Amino acid sequence: MSLTVIKPGILDSIQDGGRFGYQYLGVNRGGAMDAYSAEVVNMLVGNNNDEAVIEMHFPAAAYLFRQETIIAVGGADFIPSINGEEIPLWHPVIISKNSILQFQNIRKGAQCYLAVRGGFDMTKWLGSYSTNLKAGVGGFGGRNLQKDDILHFKKPECCSKFLSEKEFIVLPWQADIKWNPFPSEIISIVRGHEWDWLNKNSQKDFLNSSFTVTVSSDRMGYRLHGTALVSDKKTELISSAVSFGTLQLLPDGQLIVLMADHQTAGGYPRIGHVISAQLSQFAQVRPGEKIQFSFKETGDAEYLLSQQKHHLLQLQNACKFRLDEFLKS
Repeated sequence: MSLTVIKPGILDSIQDGGRFGYQYLGVNRGGAMDAYSAEVVNMLVGNNNDEAVIEMHFPAAAYLFRQETIIAVGGADFIPSINGEEIPLWHPVIISKNSILQFQNIRKGAQCYLAVRGGFDMTKWLGSYSTNLKAGVGGFGGRNLQKDDILHFKKPECCSKFLSEKEFIVLPWQADIKWNPFPSEIISIVRGHEWDWLNKNSQKDFLNSSFTVTVSSDRMGYRLHGTALVSDKKTELISSAVSFGTLQLLPDGQLIVLMADHQTAGGYPRIGHVISAQLSQFAQVRPGEKIQFSFKETGDAEYLLSQQKHHLLQLQNACKFRLDEFLKS
């Protein structure tokens, strides 16, 4: 009841929805960069939304399944394949014992997620399975996955009668993930406490310019390159609380957007915050791609988040119904 990492990826780790309630102690949220995709792949295999998944960056790992089970892959499209045959994203897939799942190339996106039915047999730290690399805790020994690591499943899944000597079966339903009304290159934000620190010309530049995600971006923050912005304030800011999605103005006039492994407090001006409903979309932007920012009012941001949650609830109910119906057949 396990899978084995037979080829390590560049940054593959165990993640879930994140670790909440400990930021005042200096423990950040962590969790999946694209929590939306992580939830959906869990739904597709009949898991609770907050089960542990594997988050992958490209080049991703290759996995040998020691036991048949049901999997789902979603998020970025790294062209997943089983025993050399491509499989689609956002479908539940029954995979046979001794099959190999690997990823060929990048079509789109930055993080890809793998869920297995029942979840991985892990121990939670502070209420979460997520890997905290700085502290070396959570997930699989507090570290990235490496060659020959064995990840055990929580429960066996007997699917032999469905496979009928096939290596895998793609189940015929697909998750509808296209709930959002956002253009891919437009990121919505709400104003930050220090927005007014920017001079008027820089405020116009911020709203009218494109910014490029740089190669120095990581799980702690996405560094952006664009028109240098200028603050009218010459005083230093006292370190204040920050969160996933906070836009900070760096001393050189460039921007950084804090991501899942962000620090818990920072001393750079906070000129905005990516709205919660669009964090997952922003997380899938790759280095070299351009984005623009537009403002949303707080009430609109809250409405969009409620719409996203409503869509996920409908999707969860539909996935559960279809999978239960199939397994009973």
